[in-house]
Amino acid sequence: MEARATQHHGPRMPRLRLGLLGLSQVAVVALWWLAGWKLGLMALVLTHGAVLWSTFNPRSQLFCPALVRLPGETERVWLTIDDGPSDDTRPILDLLDAHAAKATFFLVGERVRARPELVREIVRRGHGVGNHSDSHPQTAFWRLGPGTLEAEIAANQRTLAKVAGAAPRWFRSVVGHTNPFIGPVLARHGLTRVAWSARGFDGVSCTPDQVLARIEPDLKPGAIVLLHEGAAHGHNVEILRRVLVAVEQRGLSAQLPPQASGSA
Repeated sequence: MEARATQHHGPRMPRLRLGLLGLSQVAVVALWWLAGWKLGLMALVLTHGAVLWSTFNPRSQLFCPALVRLPGETERVWLTIDDGPSDDTRPILDLLDAHAAKATFFLVGERVRARPELVREIVRRGHGVGNHSDSHPQTAFWRLGPGTLEAEIAANQRTLAKVAGAAPRWFRSVVGHTNPFIGPVLARHGLTRVAWSARGFDGVSCTPDQVLARIEPDLKPGAIVLLHEGAAHGHNVEILRRVLVAVEQRGLSAQLPPQASGSA
């Protein structure tokens, strides 16, 4: 019963946020006109700086709310695994079973269509699935317009609804980036954006020791842990094993959020 409403709703009044952002730029123009270019330029730099910061800061709430931690004082962490399905999926599932742990897999639509049997196995073993875009446009996601964002998110919603049996309720932005157009799209699909509070940068070149050293300080009750699968370095399964051991050593459990099962 932990803040269920906070966890399970899409963005509220997303068009209002977009409208206020537009009005802020009208105000900048008015200030420039009425008070002179110095104040106008200062306001322009501040507002554009806020937009850039919010675009590249995964935890920013400016454009669209994001779940950063599980609410409450629960002795639970939420493991989230991005970029699958992949060759790592089955070993990861076996490892999670061995530790009686659950995770949510944020999946890429085109990879789901290539390996639907892995997604069905994720669901069969009681884990959750989330939307991580259809094609994972890593370098461009932050600047996609509303039409392209709708296509990326809607296509994966359709794919996961068909393959997993239900449309997801969770969304994770590619590389954690977002922009002012994401809120209305997520609201249309009933999706909640999920960020994280513990990250080891295991999607790029790394060693398990390096990743664990980055994650451990933030491995606390309510943590949302960002992990990856299928990275070129080949360490993702071993990294998960070490994280699961660290979770257990702290007396925590890796479980899905309340009311989150199947396509959660």
